[in-house]
Amino acid sequence: MPSSHLVEFAPFRLDLRDERLWRGHKVLALTPKAFAVLRLLAGQPGQLVTKDILMSTVWPETAISESNLTGCIWELRQALGDLARAPQYIATVHGRGYRFIASVTQTAFFETQAHVEGDQPQGAPVPILYDALFVGRESEVAHLEQWYKTARQGQRQVGLIGGEPGIGKTALVEAFVAKVSATAPVWIAHGQCIEQYGEGEPYLPLLEALGRLCRSADGEAMVAVLRQMAPSWLTHLPAVGLAGDREALARTASGVTSARMIRELAEALEVMTTTRPVILVLEDLHWSDPATLEWLHYVARRRDPAQLLVVGTYRTVEVIVRKHPLHRVRAELRQLPQGKDLVLDYLSEAAVETYLTGRFGSLPKSTTLSRLLHQRTNGNPLFLLAVVDELISQQILHKAHETWCVSGGFEVISEVVPESLQILIEQHLEQLSLTDQHLLGVASVAGVEFAASAVAAGVAQADERVEAQCTALVQQGCFLQSSGRAEWPDGTVTACYRFRHALYQEIVYRQLPAGRQTRWHARIGTRLARGFGEDAGEMTAAVAWHCVQGRVLPQAVSYLWQAGCQAAQRGGPQEAVAFYEQALWALQRLPTTSDRLAQAIDLHLALDEALFSLGAFDRVYDTLQAAEHLCEALGDQQRLGWVSEALSTLFRRLGTYDQAMVAAQRARELSATVGDDPLRAWATCRLGQAASFLGDYSLASDCFREVIASPPQQTKDEGTLIVLPAHARSWLVYCLTQRGEFDEGLALGAEGVHIAESGNFPTSQCAAYASLGDAFLVRGVFPTAISLLERGLDVCRRWHNLDWFPEYAASLGLAYALGERLAEALPLLEQAVVQETTMGGGHRAIGLTALSHGYLLAGRLEEARTQAESALRLARERQERGFQAWALRLLGEIAANDTPRRSNQPRLSTSRLSPWPTTSACVRSRPTATVVLARCIATQASQSKLVPNWPRRSTCIEIWR
Repeated sequence: MPSSHLVEFAPFRLDLRDERLWRGHKVLALTPKAFAVLRLLAGQPGQLVTKDILMSTVWPETAISESNLTGCIWELRQALGDLARAPQYIATVHGRGYRFIASVTQTAFFETQAHVEGDQPQGAPVPILYDALFVGRESEVAHLEQWYKTARQGQRQVGLIGGEPGIGKTALVEAFVAKVSATAPVWIAHGQCIEQYGEGEPYLPLLEALGRLCRSADGEAMVAVLRQMAPSWLTHLPAVGLAGDREALARTASGVTSARMIRELAEALEVMTTTRPVILVLEDLHWSDPATLEWLHYVARRRDPAQLLVVGTYRTVEVIVRKHPLHRVRAELRQLPQGKDLVLDYLSEAAVETYLTGRFGSLPKSTTLSRLLHQRTNGNPLFLLAVVDELISQQILHKAHETWCVSGGFEVISEVVPESLQILIEQHLEQLSLTDQHLLGVASVAGVEFAASAVAAGVAQADERVEAQCTALVQQGCFLQSSGRAEWPDGTVTACYRFRHALYQEIVYRQLPAGRQTRWHARIGTRLARGFGEDAGEMTAAVAWHCVQGRVLPQAVSYLWQAGCQAAQRGGPQEAVAFYEQALWALQRLPTTSDRLAQAIDLHLALDEALFSLGAFDRVYDTLQAAEHLCEALGDQQRLGWVSEALSTLFRRLGTYDQAMVAAQRARELSATVGDDPLRAWATCRLGQAASFLGDYSLASDCFREVIASPPQQTKDEGTLIVLPAHARSWLVYCLTQRGEFDEGLALGAEGVHIAESGNFPTSQCAAYASLGDAFLVRGVFPTAISLLERGLDVCRRWHNLDWFPEYAASLGLAYALGERLAEALPLLEQAVVQETTMGGGHRAIGLTALSHGYLLAGRLEEARTQAESALRLARERQERGFQAWALRLLGEIAANDTPRRSNQPRLSTSRLSPWPTTSACVRSRPTATVVLARCIATQASQSKLVPNWPRRSTCIEIWR
């Protein structure tokens, strides 16, 4: 039944009986004394309350200093987002006391009784506040309560709530959160995905959620956990004060990989749940970046106990139409016991009637009205609210003698209800003053959530005036709601707001002429650039987007480049590609100068790195060709050398090793011309890589030793996640392994792993784990090989490095097979071949030979022969002599094992074959195998620099002779 103990000053509600301050459906944490001060002030709106009255009432019979009262006022202003110099709620009367200046009204809400898990006694009534619009969702609330109950038992839950725009996803989550927070202490964090730049900013909603937690009343505890468990996340939260130790944290987190960031946050949240449950709400996941979805999937798959509930909302149509990765994540989550999926349907006609009764009380013929409204809105809550508001504004629903009634007959309803929400919103806009319409237009350009200072730049008005206008709209419940405050690096402190629904922002934005959109984007982008400076941190993508849309192209290039580097460093190559391509688009529209050409070359090289990690080799070639033409036009020999070095990498990956060596030699020559030692080191490394695939391990080893002996070279630029000393060691290990020099190879491999792990260099980690894992694999130490290769494959997956995946899958699959884990081996080996074929790279012989070996161990001889023959043809075409030898040896083993079908001899066991060596017994007893093995040894022995690394080598050579 309605209660009268609630005081409202929009957007806040003060529950005097239960001593809670609500903002929407969220309970704001206040100390008891601060609440008592607010209660006293709000109880006498507009009146001066002296300090003496406040102190004697709140601290009776206690001698305190005035600083206690000042501290409570400061706490209240933090909770309300109020400013002492421009107050909206509490005004200071200097020397005397305080005055509550906001408009205060009595508000009727509905109180329900619910039994929940926690410290409440069995059956104790728990007052829960619901907005009158929130109806017809009892079953859905029960689902969420069950998720939470399971999470409270230590079984983490990841639940997704889907539906169309306006269906009530957010209202459902907020009602559930309100109910939970009213019963027991709980950490609640909210993160929002934004369409304009949500996809381009890795971990954006997670960073937003953490930032809000860290700035909350209990934020110090959160900061302490992050400092201990996840310092890398604190470095990406510039708005969180770190008491001067940001530089130390940055040094600590400098080597953190994307995989570690994901793990750190998961573990930090688990630590938090040891003291109280954690509810993480991620809204609009249909706009999420891939990195956030990767984290979500990782958290769902963890088995450690945690009182953690992650609730995500999404639009079902957006996911399907845009083919968003969330569709795949949803399918995978449904296979997990801790994964949940709930899709909301429209409200029933009965729920619409309940809503009307709750809002208006007794209405004549309310059943007929609810039926008509349900027909017009189809039960969409957002449509329903907009239609009813429109009916009231046109006096069709009006109050007469304290009773609501319908005028003009029910048939009038069909004439005033718009056919779509867009028409309704346009009509609402027309009812506002021209000043408010202008303000909302600029706000729609700023985004779904915006800062008053950004909008002030768009309308060319003072920040205070814009804040006052926005606050008035918030108090009217029209379009906007308050969203706290923000402090920018330049010292700007600004109020923040958001549109009540993203559709409002979208429709208002679409109404604006293109020229006006461009001008306002330019003003907002320029203001944000000034406020956040050259290093905009988490706002980089937003500033870049405004600069692009506003055609502020020089700044756009700078911020897009910075955003691309950030995405690459966080393991988001897809986002990095999008940013770099946008930067090139902007650069092409600027006047051609030598500086612009140089920028374009560097951007093409950065784009090359991101595309390469995605395995998009055709696009890599086009990118490098364009960079080569720009170098020639500019006459820049140094940059031409770097382009040649990148081309060598591409040619080697495509299997055209002669071209790779030519490009590497060209880069070395150019390095000597311009005196660029880092370029020479990288070019030498590329030359060694190409030589190793041609089987010239002697030349390759010399190249890698030269690189190791040269001064350390780290990364070519911010987008290159390679540390050269570790990389060169990894390739040298491969050469030494092929030559049977295991002791030196294993020692160098361990050094390479240590160097790669010491910094944020995932590509070098891939190479280090692969080379050392392969060395142990050839040596026959399968458990160690599997452990290293699994770690490397995890790095590939976490960093979306598709280029390395086929090689890792082949090596790890073979290790599984040799380790008698065939059920795991064959699917991985088959996947390696399929992906390498799809990517069109040049390392297919690796996968084919490994798959042939796996089929051989599984006794599937015909399939093994087919793969080995394909590998042999491919290796011969590309002159990959090492893989020719391996393929020939496999054909010999296959022939040897196929002999019993004709001679009735016992089949040779192949359960523990080493990747390369064979046995003399096999050769002596199988004539066909002897012939093929002879051809294999002849292939290797014909290369004077090759030394077969097989056991019982003398026996094999003796038979061949």
